[in-house]
Amino acid sequence: MLPRIVFEPNKRNKINMAKALSKSQIASEVATKAGISKKAAAEILEFIAQLAYKNAKNTFTLPGLGKLVLVNRKARMGRNPATGEAIQIKAKRVVKFRVAKAAKDAILGTK
Repeated sequence: MLPRIVFEPNKRNKINMAKALSKSQIASEVATKAGISKKAAAEILEFIAQLAYKNAKNTFTLPGLGKLVLVNRKARMGRNPATGEAIQIKAKRVVKFRVAKAAKDAILGTK
């Protein structure tokens, strides 16, 4: 389904897209499904986030969703978009999220 474009006078054109779920909305859904309070569900979400932060160095996996991994990027040449000047970009460590095959299949459908 394509997004609907809304034309409003004196405003930029807007595309109506579904908004991402907020933390409280996710906690509410978890609380309803598990039969617990919203506060307890929010605490569980916060605990999972803290656990992920603490264990991301060794790879943190959320079964069915994906995993957080640390990746070492090499130094490389880049370009300043404002001036077009070539610049050297330093090597660095970055955090990446690799989506699980099960999540890809559920979201995109199997081929």
